[in-house]
Amino acid sequence: MTVTAFRHRPEPDEVARVTATAAELLEVLWGRASTAPASASQLRVLFVLEHQEGINLRTLADSLASTPPSTSRLCDRLQAAGFVERVVSPTDRRELRLRLSGRGRAFLADLRERREAELRAVLAGMPAGKRVALLEGLDAFCDAATARAHDGVPDSGSRTA
Repeated sequence: MTVTAFRHRPEPDEVARVTATAAELLEVLWGRASTAPASASQLRVLFVLEHQEGINLRTLADSLASTPPSTSRLCDRLQAAGFVERVVSPTDRRELRLRLSGRGRAFLADLRERREAELRAVLAGMPAGKRVALLEGLDAFCDAATARAHDGVPDSGSRTA
């Protein structure tokens, strides 16, 4: 898809459509970079555990908007692959905590490197000025998305277009 010209201030609907297309293309590129022995759902588990080390199954299920039994099955498969470890909570011996194993961390690092290589190949074909604009836009997008992901209310007036 090629966008030949933007209005001075593109409407949110237009930006959302182009962003969704970019996200779909990222999925295609990342699919090429992936020799992943993990499904998309399992990758989500790994990403959550990377940022919330030592959470319990219920908290993980809530983070994934899933059920504990379904999440437990995902973790079973990830544990069998050597990516996740279950450890007894130091405060409650009945509770298990989940964390990435060394193999899980290495897997994510390798996956990110392969994904970034695909992105570098695409970015190398863009003019430098457009890369700068993309970086600035993505930085603002990440700030707004992070606020929304953490139940914050983005301040629509804090950034100018």
